[in-house]
Amino acid sequence: MFQGASAINLDAKGRMSIPAKHRDALAQQCEGRMTLTKHPHGCLLFFPRPVWEQHREQIAAWPMQARAWQRIFLGNACDVEMDGAGRVLISPELRAAVGLDREVMLLGMGSHFEIWDAAKLAENEAQAVAGGMPDVLSNFSF
Repeated sequence: MFQGASAINLDAKGRMSIPAKHRDALAQQCEGRMTLTKHPHGCLLFFPRPVWEQHREQIAAWPMQARAWQRIFLGNACDVEMDGAGRVLISPELRAAVGLDREVMLLGMGSHFEIWDAAKLAENEAQAVAGGMPDVLSNFSF
């Protein structure tokens, strides 16, 4: 179960260092093999490969009416491997697609991660808070 936010700087080649708190789990769970793909909300989804493979099968089985969504998720999927220094390379195409430059946020979302441009995430969260809690969460409490 991945959770928490990590501020990360991409290096000049577009590599992202996986935080130590997640590195060991990813090495054990998927031997450092992960998959990145684009999300229509403006971030990247970052999956341990076995988790992605389950999603990939579901997405591939979608009906023809969902072909455009298959292109978004499957057509942009990129397999990556963690190097010896615990980094993964984010392709220039994926970085450009979601506007990743240098400062990014890695968010643990349970079975996977989201990778956001730090400024875009802050703006997105501010809009969500300003919009108020959705009705579907009206019974939620801590």
